[in-house]
Amino acid sequence: MSLADQVLAVNDDLPIRTHLPVHSGKVRSVYWLTEEDSRRLIQEKGYDVAADAPLAIMVISDRISAFDCIWHGEGGLKGVPGKGAALNAISNHWFQLFKDSGLADSHILDIPHPLIWIVQKARPVMVEAICRSYITGSMWRSYAKGERNFCGIDLPEGLENNQKLPELLVTPSTKGILKGIPGVPEADDVNITRQNLEDNFAAFNFSAPADIDRYETILKEGFLVIEKALANIDQIFVDTKFEFGYVTDASGQEKLIYMDEVGTPDSSRIWDKAAYERGEIVENSKEGFRQFLLNYFPDPDILLNKDRMPERFDLAKNNALPLDAMMDLSKTYLGIAEKIVGHPIHLSQNPKAEIIEILRRDYGLVD
Repeated sequence: MSLADQVLAVNDDLPIRTHLPVHSGKVRSVYWLTEEDSRRLIQEKGYDVAADAPLAIMVISDRISAFDCIWHGEGGLKGVPGKGAALNAISNHWFQLFKDSGLADSHILDIPHPLIWIVQKARPVMVEAICRSYITGSMWRSYAKGERNFCGIDLPEGLENNQKLPELLVTPSTKGILKGIPGVPEADDVNITRQNLEDNFAAFNFSAPADIDRYETILKEGFLVIEKALANIDQIFVDTKFEFGYVTDASGQEKLIYMDEVGTPDSSRIWDKAAYERGEIVENSKEGFRQFLLNYFPDPDILLNKDRMPERFDLAKNNALPLDAMMDLSKTYLGIAEKIVGHPIHLSQNPKAEIIEILRRDYGLVD
């Protein structure tokens, strides 16, 4: 079997019984189960959710997204070998650690296969919850141009690129385009302040003003839990993005939970500690791939300038990246995943066939 065959690039064509169109994002596809199947699984598996909670199968792919585009490699390689399994394994590990630490639950109810989750429907909080421990990336670029206020927080003078910040910063942005909120532009991914959230908590989908405190607490505490665990394997947790939502448990209690993914190389920067102490930055995250793309193409402005999106999409569509670059990224994802979870990541030879068989045999979701 070729390398390309082992990559799960298309994940929205599985024969899972569903009554709604499959929602396919850059990396994951979501299959909403019928009400009958949701109720049956809740009863059969004993999930701690309301009896009528909508459930979904979430299938991760090995696709690689950067600068809002999906990239591919030579030899028909439509993704990065092992990427999906690595991401899921890392998220599973952190979600379990959060639960063990008494922080909050996640939307995941069951993990039938390394590439799939069974999740409950959550009402998302419309905030990309970003936490930063170091100044780097876009924050550094803005700081270098003279900006000192980030999401209502003033930074001191004299900071240097890649320096540890004086304190852990929460710098949230909008999730999607939110309309009619005073002082918040109607665009995706706009920086917002704590005051914006307090003044318009319902517009951001918070149930109550007190939940803003709760979200900040489990964001910061979640960050610190991962930071401590990574320090034990000589890695630095630089920054990350969390997402939150509301679900109702079996007793009818509404609760704020972690959702999407956490602490992965896709949503976080992770640096090698020994290299950092030598004055070098060694990325154990997707950031290294972004830097590769910026260096690989002669006009990096196409990747950085949102006014040039049509050119950017053409660039991704018409350029098969070198196999070495894709395999280097595979090593990065699998390497950091194996360090975090403490064991090798199992890679399927035929992931699609495995998923179909498990969902047919053990869950009755494939006809």
